[in-house]
Amino acid sequence: MISEQLVDLSRLQFAATALYHFLFVPLTIGMVWLLLIMESVYVMTGNVIWKDMTRFWGKLFAINFALGVTTGITLEFQFGTNWAYYSHYVGDIFGAPLAIEGMMAFFLESTMIGLFFFGWERLSKPQHLLVTMLMAIGTNLSALWILIANGWMQNPVGSEFNYLTMRMEMVDFWAVVFNPDAQAKFVHTVSAGYVTGAMFVLSISSWYLLKKRDVEFAKRSFRVAAAFGLASVLSVIVLGDESGYTVGEAQQTKMAALEAMWETKPAPAALTLVADINEAEQKNNWEIEIPWIMGLIGTRTISKEIPGIHEIKAKNRDRIVRGMVAVTALKALRKNRNDQVAFKVFEQHKADLGFGLLLKKYVADVNQATPEIINRAVNDTIPRVTPMFWSFRVMVGLGFAMLVLFGLSFWSTLKSGSIHKPWLLKWALWMLPAPWIAIELGWFIAEYGRQPWTIYGVLPTHLSVSSLSVNTLYGSLAGFIIFYTVLLIVEMYLMVKFTRMGPGSLGTGRYESEVALSVPAHA
Repeated sequence: MISEQLVDLSRLQFAATALYHFLFVPLTIGMVWLLLIMESVYVMTGNVIWKDMTRFWGKLFAINFALGVTTGITLEFQFGTNWAYYSHYVGDIFGAPLAIEGMMAFFLESTMIGLFFFGWERLSKPQHLLVTMLMAIGTNLSALWILIANGWMQNPVGSEFNYLTMRMEMVDFWAVVFNPDAQAKFVHTVSAGYVTGAMFVLSISSWYLLKKRDVEFAKRSFRVAAAFGLASVLSVIVLGDESGYTVGEAQQTKMAALEAMWETKPAPAALTLVADINEAEQKNNWEIEIPWIMGLIGTRTISKEIPGIHEIKAKNRDRIVRGMVAVTALKALRKNRNDQVAFKVFEQHKADLGFGLLLKKYVADVNQATPEIINRAVNDTIPRVTPMFWSFRVMVGLGFAMLVLFGLSFWSTLKSGSIHKPWLLKWALWMLPAPWIAIELGWFIAEYGRQPWTIYGVLPTHLSVSSLSVNTLYGSLAGFIIFYTVLLIVEMYLMVKFTRMGPGSLGTGRYESEVALSVPAHA
């Protein structure tokens, strides 16, 4: 059996690198569309300030893009180094969207980003705008295929287990692509990226306006960010509702944990605003609820119940018992592939195979599992409720705070002089970290809430890891954290440096704090 420490360290390493990587990804996804909007206005109006805006914000975009690529490459290699059995078990399915992402999206994105920076004087205005558009499309295609892969981990459709190869195999590619969980996750995640890009531009523009420098440049950037951010944050909230519905359909355990719903409540279930959670006794000491809301989000009806944790655990216990039969039959088939009796038993119970494998965390032979071990496996099927519950509420709270900020910012752009309100500009500046905090919490909810599975209901996490030593994992974990922290410090230094320089870093002679004034033609 795999040691629990090895599994925990493997999870911690992947979580740390993923969270670091996702510090860079949302800004890339969001800023590229702001660049497209700014350059489109430049092409339509010929006003050079819009070209300068595209180039300046594009410089900050490039710094972030480079760090995102660097951290993303090492992240994908971990599937082979730290999660070897996972890669073996589901590689045929999980690898397909990642391969398409590399061939279709990443090459398009990386090629266009080169043309974006070096093509200003070599391409016509429409040609360069086309390059920016393709760069934006490539960035979003990259997110699409990665989230299709992740969505399949959350809801493994279009696949089945092959007892001959002892692996999961794809049976319907298009079911994987159009997986409702993946599609909801994609639109919700990219919209959150748009909010991040908008908040970044809004906050820095607010700083310029507070300093009363490069005012016309900052005012235009502020207006674009406010309008784009308002549309984006509304999309996040609406699409978050859709994401909640897909979770309610595919991962009832996660839904129950998010709501600290210990008991099944009469339909339509209430939304719990806050609660005093008592995990030891598996109840809430007290809670404040809003009637009906959770039932409408989770089921789209007023008559369908959302199961509580106790009901889910009872169902999972039955699935674990049936899974024990599937594991035993599979063992017989491995000895004799022509054993028709074992084949029939396995086919009858194979849907619960993953639940039977949960017992292997505690016992090599599942038939030796005692009632106490089965109870431990049942308890494992529910993630800790408290971090899920409060992470979700902080994320949603930040989302609504950003909605108010973008709404007021957009309104201020419609009223002459209101854009210079110091309180609004200071609020926008201090809200700069908000989208990153919300996004990191969102990923924590999605991934921690899937536990104890790497593939929900199919492959337990404790069976997915590579056979590494604990010392090796400690060393690589420390190495990754140090390396990524250095990269983060480098990015922060460059971002702050060029932000302080402002559009003057372009050296056009049109802005304050110029780095290199235009050189006379005769020089």
